[in-house]
Amino acid sequence: MGSEAQFQKSADTVANLDKDGPIRPTSDDQLYLYKYFKQAKVGNNDTPKPGMMNFTAKYKWEAWTSVKDVSREESHEKYVSKLVEILEKVGDEKARGYIQEISALA
Repeated sequence: MGSEAQFQKSADTVANLDKDGPIRPTSDDQLYLYKYFKQAKVGNNDTPKPGMMNFTAKYKWEAWTSVKDVSREESHEKYVSKLVEILEKVGDEKARGYIQEISALA
């Protein structure tokens, strides 16, 4: 699972999640999704490392840099698989609906 269409649907789903809703990825999950999203969309990180005191930017930069040279296709796969894993843990009707929508694009 991880076609371009599935990746785009997954990214749209994550972008539109209700911040107070039942589907709330953990900070670690968010960082995981972020690094593979950036790798899929931009490729290798060639931006300067943020300063030490900018913790959020530093963690994001380090996460993205950690997937250097991962292919676009593998990044799609990792992103989609992680989102499906998160949705399966929630297991409610809405989450199952998202999984069906993503799977239908295979």
